[in-house]
Amino acid sequence: MPKTFYQLLMLVLVSVQAIAQEQITISGFVREKGSLELLPGVNVYLLNSTIGTVTNTYGFYSLTIPKSDSVTISYSFVGYERQEITTGNVASQQIDIALSTANQLEEVIISGRRQDEKVSESVQMSQIEIPISQIKKIPAFFGEKDVIRVLQLMPGVQKGTEGQTGLYVRGGGPDQNLIILDDAVVYNASHLFGFFSVFNSDALKSVELTKGGFPARYGGRLSSVVEMNMKEGSKEKLHGEGGIGLISSRLTLEGPLAKKKSSFLISARRTYIDVLATPLIAQQQVGQDSKVKPGYFFYDLNAKVNYDFGAKNKLYVSGYFGRDKFNIREKSSDSQNRSGLNWGNATATLRWNHLINQKLFVNTSLIYSHFNFNIFSNDKRYEKGVLTDEFSLKYNSLIRDYSLKTDFDYYLSAQHSLKFGAQVTAHRFVPSALALEGDFSDSDIDLQAKPINTMEAGAYVEDTWHPFTALKVNGGFRLSFFETNSKIYVRPEPRISAALKLAKDFSMKASYAKMNQYVHLLSNTGLGLPTDLWVPTTDRVAPQQSSQVAFGFAKDLEKPGLALTLEGYYKKMNNIISYKEGSSFISLNGDNANELNWEDNITTGKGWSYGAEFMVQKKTGKLSGWVGYTLSWTQWKFPELNFGKTFYPRYDRRNDLSVVGIYELSKRITLSATWVYGTGNALTIPISKFMTYENRLVPNNWGIPANSGSVTNEYGEKNGFRAEPYHRMDVAIQFHKKKKRHERTWEFGLYNAYSRRNPFFYNINSKLDENTGQRTNVLTRYSLFPVLPSFSYNFKF
Repeated sequence: MPKTFYQLLMLVLVSVQAIAQEQITISGFVREKGSLELLPGVNVYLLNSTIGTVTNTYGFYSLTIPKSDSVTISYSFVGYERQEITTGNVASQQIDIALSTANQLEEVIISGRRQDEKVSESVQMSQIEIPISQIKKIPAFFGEKDVIRVLQLMPGVQKGTEGQTGLYVRGGGPDQNLIILDDAVVYNASHLFGFFSVFNSDALKSVELTKGGFPARYGGRLSSVVEMNMKEGSKEKLHGEGGIGLISSRLTLEGPLAKKKSSFLISARRTYIDVLATPLIAQQQVGQDSKVKPGYFFYDLNAKVNYDFGAKNKLYVSGYFGRDKFNIREKSSDSQNRSGLNWGNATATLRWNHLINQKLFVNTSLIYSHFNFNIFSNDKRYEKGVLTDEFSLKYNSLIRDYSLKTDFDYYLSAQHSLKFGAQVTAHRFVPSALALEGDFSDSDIDLQAKPINTMEAGAYVEDTWHPFTALKVNGGFRLSFFETNSKIYVRPEPRISAALKLAKDFSMKASYAKMNQYVHLLSNTGLGLPTDLWVPTTDRVAPQQSSQVAFGFAKDLEKPGLALTLEGYYKKMNNIISYKEGSSFISLNGDNANELNWEDNITTGKGWSYGAEFMVQKKTGKLSGWVGYTLSWTQWKFPELNFGKTFYPRYDRRNDLSVVGIYELSKRITLSATWVYGTGNALTIPISKFMTYENRLVPNNWGIPANSGSVTNEYGEKNGFRAEPYHRMDVAIQFHKKKKRHERTWEFGLYNAYSRRNPFFYNINSKLDENTGQRTNVLTRYSLFPVLPSFSYNFKF
C-alpha cells in the first residue's frame, strides 16, 4: 500500500486516541440510604449540561463526560433528596451513591427543583411510572391496595366490567399485556375471579407501564408491558410491614443475612373469606335436609434473596407463588356432590449481574413460569343407601415456561448508549376440557389433551443516540422466532422513538413499533378470567401482529412540579383470534375427547384502534395525583362473526376520564379520592323475545295434536347495544401515628361513595301491565356493587 495510506491511518488512530484521552467515565451504583436497596430510574446528569443518563434496573449508571479540572454530578429521583457530587481533575472512577428519602411536605418549601425530569428529557414516550408510596395512598376496593387497579386509572388503559382487574390497553385484550415480575412472565394476574390482582404492593419496588413506542428489548405481546420489580430487602437491619383488612391480612419481613452483603425479603397474604362465611352459611341451613358447604380462599407468597460478591458481581433469587381455591360440598339423604375449581401461578428467577468494565454491564437470568387451572365435579345418587348413578367431570389447562435471558448495557459514549441481548423460552401448553359420564376412574380415555411443546426466541439491539442537544433517538431492531411442530416463524420487529426539545422543559415525541405475539388467549367472556385458555401459534393459527405509531408532546412545569403529556396513536392488529359463533371447547362425550381440536373452533380477524390521551401528573408535594383523559375508537372485523361486518369489541370506550387526588392534610392525616367516568361497554343483548311452537302427539297416543312451546331470544348485531355510562367515586382517609418502635396507620374508605348503580349486565324480562293484563318485554339493568365501606389496620417497623 502507498506510504501515504499508512500515514493517514496513523493520523486517524492518534486523533481517536487523543479524543479518548479527553473523556473520562464515571460509573457506579445508586442505592437507598439505610436499606441499601438499588434504585432503578435515577436521573444522573453532569450539572449545567445536557449530558446525562438513568440507572438501569439494577441501579447501575455509566456517564462518559469531557475531562476538566472539576465536574459536578447530580443525582435525582422522585421521593428522594437530590444529591450533588463534585470531583476534581481525576481519571475514570466509580462513584457509588446512597440517596436519602425526602420528606415530601418539606420538599416544596426547601427545593423548587424538579425531582423527576424524565417526562420531557427522556426519549421514551407512552410510558408511566407510579411510585409505590402513591399506590398505597389511593382508595382501594375493600381496602386491598392493588397495582393493576391503579394502572386502570391511567389514560389509554380501559377496565373490563365492574370490579375486574383486566387491562385493556389501546384497544388490546388482556392477553396482549406482557406482565413481568422480576423477569418472569405472569400469565394470569387475578385473584377472586378477577376482583383482585396477585401483586402485593408491600413486596414491590417499582412499577412501570409502557403502552407504545416499545424498546426493542421487549417482545411477545401487542399492547403493553407492565414491568414490576420486587424489593431486595434491607441490608442494614430487620424491617417489617403488614396489615389486617376486611377480607385478608398480609405480612412482609426483610432484613440482612450478612450485613451489607446479603439480604432477604418474604411477603405473604391470605384471605379469610372462608373463615367468615362458613358459620353464617351453616346457621342459615339449620333444619334443612340438604346441607351446602362452600369454601373459598386465596393466598400469595413473594420471596427474594440476594448476595453482593463485590463491585462486579451480584446474585438474586426470587419467586412468586399464589393460588385460588373454591369448592362446594352438598349432601342430602339421596345425593352427594363435590365440585370446585382452583388456579394458580408460580414463578422463579435466578439472576446474575456482572460488571465487565465501567461501560459494560450484563445481566443473565434463568426463569421459570407456570400457570394452571382446573375444574372438578363429582355427583353421586343413592337409593336406599345404594349408589345408583355417578357423574364426574375434570377440566384442566396449563402453560409452563423455561427461559434463558441475557441483556447487555453498553454505555459507549455521551452520545450512544447501547442495549443488546437475547432470550429463548421453551413453552409447554396443555389446553384441555373434558366431561365424562360415569366413573372416569374406570375409563381408558386420556383426561388431558396432548401437550404442545414450542420454542420462542428473540434477539435485539437498540441504541439511544443523542446527536445534538435538542434531539434524542432510540432506534432498535428485534428478530423474533417461534417454532411449533411443523412450522417455523421468523419475524422482524423494527422500533424507533425520537424526542425533539422545542424549548426548555418542552419536547415533541414520536414513535413506531411493530410487535408479534405467539401465544393466544381463548375467551368467551372477554374478561380475562382464569377459565380462559392459553394456546400457541400453530401451522394453522398465525401469530398476532400489530403496528403502532404515536405522536405527542411532553412538558415539565417548574412550579408546582407538574408534568403534562398529550399523545395521539394509531394501532393496527392482524390475526387476532376469537371463538366461532356457538363454538364450545368442552366435550360432553368422552368418545371424541381426544380428537377435539381447539383450532377448529376459532376464527381469525383484524382490528384497529386510534385515539388521543391527555395526562397531567404530580408525584410529590402536599397535593399529588393526576388527571387522565382518553378519547378512543376500537373496531374488529372477523369474516365469520357478525356476518363479516365491522363491530366494536366489548371494551371499546369512547370517553374515559380519571381524577386521582392525594392530600397530606398533616403528618398524621392523609386524604385521598378518585373519580372515574367512562362510556358504557358495547354489548350483545336480546332485542326481543318470542315463543316457538312445535306440533306433537301427546304421550297417551290419543292422536290429539298439542303444542309445545319455548321462549327464544332474538339478537341484533354483535355488540350493537351501548350500556349506560359508568362513573364512580372512591374516598379514603388515613390516620398515621409514629410509636416508639413502629408506625401504625388506620384507614377508612368508601368504594362507590355515592352508590351509583352502574350496569353489570342487561336482560329482557316480561312485565305484566295490571291495567291491560298484557305482558310486555322490558330491558332490565342489573348492578353489582352499591356503596361498600372498608377499613384496615396497617403497621410498619
